[in-house]
Amino acid sequence: MSEERYGEFVLVRRHADGHVAELALDRPKAMNAVSSGMARAIGAACAALGADPQVRAVVLTSTHERAFCVGADLKERNSFTDADMLRQRPVSRGAYTGVLELPVPTVAAVHGFALGGGFELALSCDVIVADRTAVVGLPEVSVGVIPGGGGTQLLPRRVGAARAAELIFSARRVAAAEARELGLVDQLVAERQDRDEALALAARIAANSPVGLRAAKRALRLGQGLDLRSGLEIEDAAWRTVAFSGDRAEGVAAFNAKRQPQWPGE
Repeated sequence: MSEERYGEFVLVRRHADGHVAELALDRPKAMNAVSSGMARAIGAACAALGADPQVRAVVLTSTHERAFCVGADLKERNSFTDADMLRQRPVSRGAYTGVLELPVPTVAAVHGFALGGGFELALSCDVIVADRTAVVGLPEVSVGVIPGGGGTQLLPRRVGAARAAELIFSARRVAAAEARELGLVDQLVAERQDRDEALALAARIAANSPVGLRAAKRALRLGQGLDLRSGLEIEDAAWRTVAFSGDRAEGVAAFNAKRQPQWPGE
């Protein structure tokens, strides 16, 4: 396993022959509160991972024992002028859109607190695996702002408009069992097993065609919210990018030869 650090607070580890990248939030003294520096590092790490053809899946984890991420660094924000807030906004957005726009499947491994921007980082992933200590929520209106890392758009796509409205307007925190019941997280696992389970899922994903994975994610994301006919056109365009690829030829050949495919990734 290799490691690479982005800034002071983000660590990238490579697993499964480099096909699974673990993006670890590593600011333990602040429970991974997202400062400007940390936001830049998340964005930079995501840009590098998205451009790496060896990466087939990304797992977003935390090195803190009691928290995934508690959201924006409000101590830093307390010193901001209005001009500072405006300057910092693109930096902050870069972290969330960096995760959201990763072209490969993404899995969040959540334990402890995932609040505000922390939960929005998880919502930016395709699948959320949480352990039984997880507590999630979007409490931004309780401090005079709104979810600004994609929460007002991503949460209703998961749980519906009315449920998202109740959760955002009330600013309430949701414990793991209810979070699973409401669809705020996708898998609920035993305490301290979120990272291992997320990495195992990512390894299963990464065993598949890299061309197919990227095309499938593109079709899923671009088709959201469209009418059926438009969505099917998105799917057809994605199909055309894989139908004549080396991965498709290898996948069919391997199936017929009853062997494991050796994906060319093109």
